[in-house]
Amino acid sequence: MAETRERAAADGGRTRLVKGPGMLLVWLYGVMSVGAVSRSVYQVSTEFDRAPLAYALSAVAAVVYVFITYTLVRGGEAARRAALVCCAAELAGVLIVGTWTLVEPSAFPDATVWSDFGYGYVFIPVLLPLTGIWWLRRSRAATA
Repeated sequence: MAETRERAAADGGRTRLVKGPGMLLVWLYGVMSVGAVSRSVYQVSTEFDRAPLAYALSAVAAVVYVFITYTLVRGGEAARRAALVCCAAELAGVLIVGTWTLVEPSAFPDATVWSDFGYGYVFIPVLLPLTGIWWLRRSRAATA
């Protein structure tokens, strides 16, 4: 146990994020990355003129998911802080776009990843940043 803590301290806490619940978080962000990237690449390349705002927002969501996945895997204090900022930005995006799609549905002729607070993705887009923020803050407190 002490050896694990020493090893985590020696590598900047990197092993801490990718064990246990942290590994599940990385896996979920990875799955969302693949889904959002696939969806946005297809939509932007084949149907962009139909719903440019929705498809551009799906592409932004894809970039955010990929970046958060990368920072969680990379580990270290700087990556943890970057992931925390991105999770907060992701949560803000989900709340803004989710509210916007409910208030003015005509602005979105097609859904985004974050439409209706992630309804099309079983609300994972609204739950994931909350979980990410909680885990990143918890893992920081545990290493301090």
